[in-house]
Amino acid sequence: MNRLEFIEKIASAHDVSKAEAGRILETVTSSIVTAVKKGDSVTLVGFGTFKQVARAARTGFNPQAGEKIKIAAQKVPKFVPGAAFKAAVDPKAAKRKADKAEKAASAKPAAKKAAAKKAKKA
Repeated sequence: MNRLEFIEKIASAHDVSKAEAGRILETVTSSIVTAVKKGDSVTLVGFGTFKQVARAARTGFNPQAGEKIKIAAQKVPKFVPGAAFKAAVDPKAAKRKADKAEKAASAKPAAKKAAAKKAKKA
């Protein structure tokens, strides 16, 4: 979906003109960009979080010249999808995560029992 298709979707869903939907989209995106640029994070519960992260300086490799180059530290935008967004995209992932959490929870009491047995022997 491109920008124009997105604007059409907003206009039809909320019974507004395409021009107004375009202004709404521009306001939302510019607000997110402004906040992230300042270093703030923008969290849309259920959708995700937009934030700024710092990448450390590092040494890279230029394959054409065959030499090492220094890559400066930089700030980059990052989007972290929310749980509801992840579940909508891949419903099986939510189930796998729940199964993994359940397994971890059931494994913890067994570890406590083993520690208790060791304590009794000592």
